[in-house]
Amino acid sequence: MFTGIVEELGEVVAVEELGDAARFRLRGPIVTEGARHGDSIAVNGVCLTVVEAQDGEFTADVMAETLDRSSLGALTTGSRVNLERPTAVGGRLGGHIVQGHVDGTGTVVDRKPSENWEIVKVSLPEGLARYVVEKGSITVDGVSLTVVDAGPDYFTVSLIPTTLALTTLGIKGPGDPVNLEVDVIAKYVERMLGPRAAERPETGR
Repeated sequence: MFTGIVEELGEVVAVEELGDAARFRLRGPIVTEGARHGDSIAVNGVCLTVVEAQDGEFTADVMAETLDRSSLGALTTGSRVNLERPTAVGGRLGGHIVQGHVDGTGTVVDRKPSENWEIVKVSLPEGLARYVVEKGSITVDGVSLTVVDAGPDYFTVSLIPTTLALTTLGIKGPGDPVNLEVDVIAKYVERMLGPRAAERPETGR
Protein backbone atom coordinates (compact mmCIF):
# COMPACT_ATOMS: atom_id res chain seq x y z
CA MET A 1 0.00 0.00 0.00
CA PHE A 2 1.11 3.54 -0.76
CA THR A 3 -0.05 6.94 0.47
CA GLY A 4 0.46 9.13 -2.60
CA ILE A 5 3.26 11.16 -1.00
CA VAL A 6 6.00 11.16 -3.64
CA GLU A 7 9.44 10.56 -2.17
CA GLU A 8 11.57 11.30 -5.18
CA LEU A 9 11.50 12.65 -8.71
CA GLY A 10 13.30 9.90 -10.60
CA GLU A 11 14.34 9.36 -14.18
CA VAL A 12 13.99 6.64 -16.80
CA VAL A 13 17.50 5.45 -17.66
CA ALA A 14 16.59 2.84 -20.28
CA VAL A 15 13.60 1.06 -21.82
CA GLU A 16 13.93 -2.43 -23.27
CA GLU A 17 11.08 -3.70 -25.44
CA LEU A 18 10.21 -7.34 -24.72
CA GLY A 19 7.45 -8.01 -27.23
CA ASP A 20 4.35 -8.11 -25.02
CA ALA A 21 6.16 -6.39 -22.15
CA ALA A 22 8.91 -3.90 -21.42
CA ARG A 23 11.75 -3.66 -18.92
CA PHE A 24 12.43 -0.26 -17.41
CA ARG A 25 15.61 0.86 -15.69
CA LEU A 26 15.02 3.84 -13.46
CA ARG A 27 17.21 6.07 -11.32
CA GLY A 28 16.05 6.77 -7.78
CA PRO A 29 18.72 6.81 -5.04
CA ILE A 30 16.21 7.40 -2.24
CA VAL A 31 13.67 4.68 -3.09
CA THR A 32 16.37 2.11 -3.91
CA GLU A 33 18.08 2.44 -0.54
CA GLY A 34 17.73 -1.04 0.93
CA ALA A 35 15.56 -2.21 -1.98
CA ARG A 36 15.78 -5.88 -2.92
CA HIS A 37 14.45 -8.20 -5.60
CA GLY A 38 10.69 -8.56 -5.19
CA ASP A 39 10.11 -5.24 -3.41
CA SER A 40 7.50 -2.81 -4.70
CA ILE A 41 8.01 0.75 -5.89
CA ALA A 42 5.30 2.98 -7.32
CA VAL A 43 6.26 4.66 -10.61
CA ASN A 44 3.87 7.45 -11.58
CA GLY A 45 1.31 5.73 -9.40
CA VAL A 46 1.82 2.24 -10.83
CA CYS A 47 3.00 -0.45 -8.41
CA LEU A 48 5.98 -2.23 -9.99
CA THR A 49 8.10 -5.11 -8.70
CA VAL A 50 11.83 -4.61 -8.41
CA VAL A 51 13.81 -7.10 -10.50
CA GLU A 52 17.22 -5.74 -9.55
CA ALA A 53 18.46 -2.74 -7.58
CA GLN A 54 21.99 -1.39 -7.37
CA ASP A 55 23.93 1.87 -7.50
CA GLY A 56 20.82 4.00 -7.03
CA GLU A 57 18.95 2.40 -9.93
CA PHE A 58 16.39 -0.39 -10.25
CA THR A 59 14.80 -2.41 -13.04
CA ALA A 60 11.18 -3.48 -13.31
CA ASP A 61 9.22 -5.50 -15.86
CA VAL A 62 5.92 -4.04 -17.08
CA MET A 63 3.29 -6.30 -18.66
CA ALA A 64 1.26 -5.35 -21.73
CA GLU A 65 -1.86 -4.96 -19.55
CA THR A 66 -0.13 -2.29 -17.49
CA LEU A 67 1.31 -0.56 -20.55
CA ASP A 68 -2.17 -0.45 -22.10
CA ARG A 69 -3.99 0.81 -19.00
CA SER A 70 -1.45 3.39 -17.86
CA SER A 71 0.79 6.07 -19.31
CA LEU A 72 3.96 4.04 -18.69
CA GLY A 73 3.99 2.97 -22.32
CA ALA A 74 4.72 6.57 -23.30
CA LEU A 75 7.85 6.81 -21.14
CA THR A 76 11.19 7.12 -22.91
CA THR A 77 14.79 7.48 -21.81
CA GLY A 78 15.10 10.71 -19.86
CA SER A 79 11.44 10.88 -18.78
CA ARG A 80 10.95 12.09 -15.22
CA VAL A 81 8.80 9.92 -12.95
CA ASN A 82 7.29 10.10 -9.49
CA LEU A 83 8.64 7.42 -7.15
CA GLU A 84 7.32 6.14 -3.83
CA ARG A 85 8.06 3.14 -1.65
CA PRO A 86 5.22 1.29 0.13
CA THR A 87 4.27 2.72 3.49
CA ALA A 88 5.59 0.84 6.51
CA VAL A 89 3.16 -0.69 9.00
CA GLY A 90 2.71 1.88 11.74
CA GLY A 91 3.90 4.70 9.49
CA ARG A 92 2.07 7.96 8.87
CA LEU A 93 -0.70 7.98 6.26
CA GLY A 94 0.20 11.37 4.83
CA GLY A 95 -2.09 11.17 1.80
CA HIS A 96 -4.77 8.50 1.44
CA ILE A 97 -4.93 4.75 0.78
CA VAL A 98 -3.32 4.17 -2.63
CA GLN A 99 -2.97 0.68 -4.11
CA GLY A 100 -0.84 1.49 -7.10
CA HIS A 101 -3.51 -0.05 -9.36
CA VAL A 102 -4.28 2.49 -12.08
CA ASP A 103 -7.96 2.75 -13.02
CA GLY A 104 -7.35 4.67 -16.22
CA THR A 105 -5.57 7.62 -17.76
CA GLY A 106 -6.71 11.21 -18.02
CA THR A 107 -5.28 14.17 -19.89
CA VAL A 108 -4.20 17.55 -18.60
CA VAL A 109 -6.73 19.93 -20.12
CA ASP A 110 -5.73 23.30 -18.69
CA ARG A 111 -3.48 25.00 -16.15
CA LYS A 112 -4.26 28.28 -14.40
CA PRO A 113 -1.36 29.65 -12.36
CA SER A 114 -1.82 32.07 -9.49
CA GLU A 115 0.53 33.65 -6.98
CA ASN A 116 0.72 30.76 -4.52
CA TRP A 117 -0.80 27.75 -6.27
CA GLU A 118 -1.93 26.43 -9.62
CA ILE A 119 -5.30 25.00 -10.66
CA VAL A 120 -5.01 22.04 -13.02
CA LYS A 121 -7.96 20.59 -14.94
CA VAL A 122 -7.78 16.91 -15.89
CA SER A 123 -10.13 14.91 -18.11
CA LEU A 124 -11.85 11.83 -16.69
CA PRO A 125 -12.29 8.66 -18.74
CA GLU A 126 -15.81 7.30 -19.03
CA GLY A 127 -16.86 5.31 -15.99
CA LEU A 128 -14.63 7.00 -13.40
CA ALA A 129 -16.54 10.23 -12.79
CA ARG A 130 -18.93 8.56 -10.33
CA TYR A 131 -16.01 7.85 -7.98
CA VAL A 132 -14.75 11.44 -7.95
CA VAL A 133 -16.35 13.92 -5.55
CA GLU A 134 -15.61 17.46 -4.45
CA LYS A 135 -13.12 17.46 -1.55
CA GLY A 136 -12.53 13.75 -2.07
CA SER A 137 -9.17 12.14 -2.81
CA ILE A 138 -7.72 11.07 -6.14
CA THR A 139 -4.26 9.91 -7.18
CA VAL A 140 -2.74 11.62 -10.22
CA ASP A 141 0.55 10.11 -11.44
CA GLY A 142 1.02 8.71 -7.95
CA VAL A 143 0.34 12.00 -6.15
CA SER A 144 -2.44 12.08 -3.55
CA LEU A 145 -4.56 15.15 -4.25
CA THR A 146 -7.82 16.71 -3.06
CA VAL A 147 -10.47 17.31 -5.71
CA VAL A 148 -11.50 20.97 -5.98
CA ASP A 149 -14.25 20.61 -8.58
CA ALA A 150 -15.79 17.39 -9.91
CA GLY A 151 -17.47 17.61 -13.33
CA PRO A 152 -19.14 14.99 -15.52
CA ASP A 153 -15.95 14.29 -17.47
CA TYR A 154 -13.26 16.26 -15.66
CA PHE A 155 -11.96 17.32 -12.26
CA THR A 156 -9.69 20.06 -10.99
CA VAL A 157 -6.98 20.04 -8.34
CA SER A 158 -5.00 22.81 -6.70
CA LEU A 159 -1.23 22.28 -6.65
CA ILE A 160 0.96 23.96 -4.05
CA PRO A 161 4.55 25.03 -4.87
CA THR A 162 6.02 21.93 -3.18
CA THR A 163 3.99 19.59 -5.41
CA LEU A 164 4.90 21.62 -8.49
CA ALA A 165 8.60 21.51 -7.65
CA LEU A 166 8.97 17.92 -6.44
CA THR A 167 6.70 15.93 -8.79
CA THR A 168 6.07 15.54 -12.51
CA LEU A 169 2.85 17.53 -12.14
CA GLY A 170 4.97 20.65 -12.26
CA ILE A 171 6.04 19.91 -15.83
CA LYS A 172 2.91 18.29 -17.28
CA GLY A 173 1.24 20.45 -19.93
CA PRO A 174 -2.09 20.40 -21.76
CA GLY A 175 -2.41 17.18 -23.73
CA ASP A 176 -0.06 15.18 -21.48
CA PRO A 177 -1.46 11.89 -20.13
CA VAL A 178 -1.62 11.16 -16.39
CA ASN A 179 -2.38 7.97 -14.49
CA LEU A 180 -5.50 8.05 -12.33
CA GLU A 181 -6.46 5.92 -9.35
CA VAL A 182 -9.76 6.70 -7.68
CA ASP A 183 -10.48 6.11 -4.00
CA VAL A 184 -10.79 2.34 -3.58
CA ILE A 185 -13.28 2.80 -0.73
CA ALA A 186 -15.78 4.33 -3.18
CA LYS A 187 -15.54 1.27 -5.40
CA TYR A 188 -16.16 -1.11 -2.50
CA VAL A 189 -19.17 0.92 -1.34
CA GLU A 190 -20.63 0.87 -4.86
CA ARG A 191 -20.09 -2.89 -5.09
CA MET A 192 -21.82 -3.56 -1.78
CA LEU A 193 -24.73 -1.16 -2.20
CA GLY A 194 -25.27 -1.49 -5.95
CA PRO A 195 -27.74 -4.42 -5.90
CA ARG A 196 -29.69 -2.92 -2.97
CA ALA A 197 -29.91 0.48 -4.64
CA ALA A 198 -31.24 -1.18 -7.79
CA GLU A 199 -33.93 -3.04 -5.80
CA ARG A 200 -35.33 -0.10 -3.83
CA PRO A 201 -37.31 1.59 -6.64
CA GLU A 202 -38.98 -1.72 -7.53
CA THR A 203 -39.76 -3.11 -4.08
CA GLY A 204 -40.35 0.14 -2.27
CA ARG A 205 -37.99 -0.90 0.51
